[in-house]
Amino acid sequence: MFHWLLGDKQGLARIFQHFGQMLEDGRHIFDAASNTFVGGTDPAVVKDDLYATDRRINSIEQQIRRELVVHLSVNEGAELPICLKLMSLVKDAERIGDYAKNIFDLGRHVRDFNGDPLCADIVKLKDRSSRLLAKMRNIHESQDEAAARAFCLDGEELLRNCDTHVEALLKADVGSRHSVAAALMYRYVKRVVAHSMNIVSSTFMPVDKLDYFDEDPDPE
Repeated sequence: MFHWLLGDKQGLARIFQHFGQMLEDGRHIFDAASNTFVGGTDPAVVKDDLYATDRRINSIEQQIRRELVVHLSVNEGAELPICLKLMSLVKDAERIGDYAKNIFDLGRHVRDFNGDPLCADIVKLKDRSSRLLAKMRNIHESQDEAAARAFCLDGEELLRNCDTHVEALLKADVGSRHSVAAALMYRYVKRVVAHSMNIVSSTFMPVDKLDYFDEDPDPE
């Protein structure tokens, strides 16, 4: 879908590169934030970098939208559907940064989660999600539809895993600050993965079907 951008001389190739930076930054602050919650990283050590990176993500989002408007204004033959897709996808990339900040807040307020029985599972979840975020940029740049569909299948499994744990925590007879934090972490990771699936699925989803993975299904 986006291959035509790579050779464009009117600025869209540059926009594509900016978007790739947003994706790279999103994975970076997701990892940093998650490590404050389950990896023992001191929040004070990563705070400045995390918030500076998030501000860069927001700035690039605004820049891409401005440049897309300019491109559409001066190029009568511009690919409108693809530009509309990019307008939507930058919001997904920005939201990954927002949820990373939510995870960072968990790490600031709950400093003793490492001893919780759920910590090992959340570490695995974090590692799997981080690997997906790394694949996200590669798949988006290559526009590999088969890889994108496989990515979304893996992502759907993670979403179900997160839902299962949240439901179990809500049904538990005894609650604690750790169970609250764990439920929030599962929820935040689910949203990060869902936004990454929105981005990757743009390789095969039409404009009107974007954001499909960011919608929770109706309860049975």
